[in-house]
Amino acid sequence: MSEEKKETNGAPATEAKPAAGSKDVHRLTLDGREFVLVGTAHISRQSTELVRRVIEEEKPDTVCVELDERRYETISNPNQWEKLNLLEVIKKKQLPTLVVQLILSSYQKRMGEQLGVLPGTELLEATKAATEQGIPFELCDRDVGITLKRAWRNTGFFKRMWLLSSVLASIFEPAEVSEEQIQEIKDQDALSEMLKEIGEAAPTMKGALIDERDQYMAEKIRAARGDKVVAVVGAGHVQGMIEHLREDRKTDVETLEELPPPSHFWRNVGVAIPLLIIGSLVYIGYTKGFDQAMSNLWFWVLVNSIPTALGACIALAHPLVILAAFLVAPFTSLTPVVGAGMVTAFLQAWLKPPRVYELEKAGEDLTKFTHWWTNRLLRVFLTFFLPGFLGAIATWVGVTKILNSAAG
Repeated sequence: MSEEKKETNGAPATEAKPAAGSKDVHRLTLDGREFVLVGTAHISRQSTELVRRVIEEEKPDTVCVELDERRYETISNPNQWEKLNLLEVIKKKQLPTLVVQLILSSYQKRMGEQLGVLPGTELLEATKAATEQGIPFELCDRDVGITLKRAWRNTGFFKRMWLLSSVLASIFEPAEVSEEQIQEIKDQDALSEMLKEIGEAAPTMKGALIDERDQYMAEKIRAARGDKVVAVVGAGHVQGMIEHLREDRKTDVETLEELPPPSHFWRNVGVAIPLLIIGSLVYIGYTKGFDQAMSNLWFWVLVNSIPTALGACIALAHPLVILAAFLVAPFTSLTPVVGAGMVTAFLQAWLKPPRVYELEKAGEDLTKFTHWWTNRLLRVFLTFFLPGFLGAIATWVGVTKILNSAAG
């Protein structure tokens, strides 16, 4: 195979070209080292077979896999749900991330079940093949939690709503796909068009979900040991990684692991609301009398407590959780640190902890509307979102009423 040489900051590199036998395998030689990138579809049986064949034939010094520690534990340990500490997840404010992960994995699993292969099988197969050959393997992807948080925080409000509606729509839509369609997705032209559409719809989201991970994984495989490295990654990352390596771009992976600070606007809103409410009540008491101040205070209490408790009722939460929602809502609405949904979800998980089989079935139950109320894990999700959502609306109603009363 002829090789077209390029200069990259003084270091010769060959063009990445399909390896013999498969257009999904690309070689790149840089500074005397050889990188073999295998582009896969995460629910394709053919990809699983290709990964094993490439590793056995190439016998690299290191195998890099598009997994992080969390995802590797998930697909390699079928009993990982038994170790889930839901209370700790809620305390660390990771419940929304867990929901999104569950929705995405559920959608991918439904497609995989039609083809007789579980999502991520080819990635796990890469680690198994490497171990059998006595080859060390490295997990080269960024932590999925960091990726989701960077995508979320770098995306505006309306794009977030678009993302949420798209994700929610994917829960109940049929996931029917054939091997031929998967191959079309893997095709470079179709893939480029798909990524282009994502970039046009939500460029900051594409940046965190795809572009940043291209850079991150390229740096990880560049840092891998040995003169020959095989990298097993989703087909959507191959071209970006090749360009990053070929052009000898350098990226500090630590900067890609940092979380952007919360929006100054929402942080200021979180501080302003309690000051506005307390200040307005004091002002009303001073200018209009104690009775008017107490009337507005009771309005604030009830307008927050009733909708929040109603949300817990709709979620069929434990009676004590409903009572707690009613009691804490007027206070949690005054602090940006702890929301009512966090309190109700924590209590629900503590009083009615999900059973192991419910954790394992959560992905399947996710697609059945009524099962959201019968599966205890999904009911915790409902107990988090419904009180929080209705409580947030009620808070703005209360703020508007009290500010109008102070101004009137």
